[in-house]
Amino acid sequence: MAAVVFCVTGLAHAQAAGGSIYTCIDRNGRKLTADRPIPECLDREQRELGPTGMVRRQIGPSLTEQERAAAEVQRRKEAEERSRQVEERRRERVLTARYPDKATHDVERATAIAMVDDVTATAEKRIVELREQRKAFDSEMEFYKKDPNKAPMSLRRRIAENEDSIAEQQKFLAGQDQEKRRVHQRFDAELAQLRRLWDAQRAPVTGTDAVPAAAGTR
Repeated sequence: MAAVVFCVTGLAHAQAAGGSIYTCIDRNGRKLTADRPIPECLDREQRELGPTGMVRRQIGPSLTEQERAAAEVQRRKEAEERSRQVEERRRERVLTARYPDKATHDVERATAIAMVDDVTATAEKRIVELREQRKAFDSEMEFYKKDPNKAPMSLRRRIAENEDSIAEQQKFLAGQDQEKRRVHQRFDAELAQLRRLWDAQRAPVTGTDAVPAAAGTR
């Protein structure tokens, strides 16, 4: 009974002083009221009331250190996800601004492929030059056909360098073929995303969609 009188007295004092009133339902189902946060309700929600009885705020359960750590991890994950979504929306806006239609995207793809083809053509030209050079070396080796070991070391070294250069250029050409496939794959994936974005832009804007869009322009 004394504990109840204390709570009532504290409540009357809080009301007279214009302070806050705290109320909650404890684990036993009892409604508790006091002029300060209630220890019996640290594991559950409490309400802070003004002198008139209006709710000022709701106070969540006090968490253990482990629970606070878990809550912080969850908060960071949610913040990172929001940041990821904001960044994704930004990239989408940049993408549609750069490629307003498929024709623009096709031009960009053709330009990227042409750059790869130009580099490839240069490598192919170099291989032709190296093979012509090899023909000249082979003509010199005709003098040593019966005993190639008698050929000058400088000639044999130039033939070896020529073979290495041709192998290097052929390896480079194979890499350019892979690069061309990567370029097409990148533009194909980009085009699939752009088609979704273009469709979304063409979709009619509903009333509920218009409110956030308008808010975002301020």
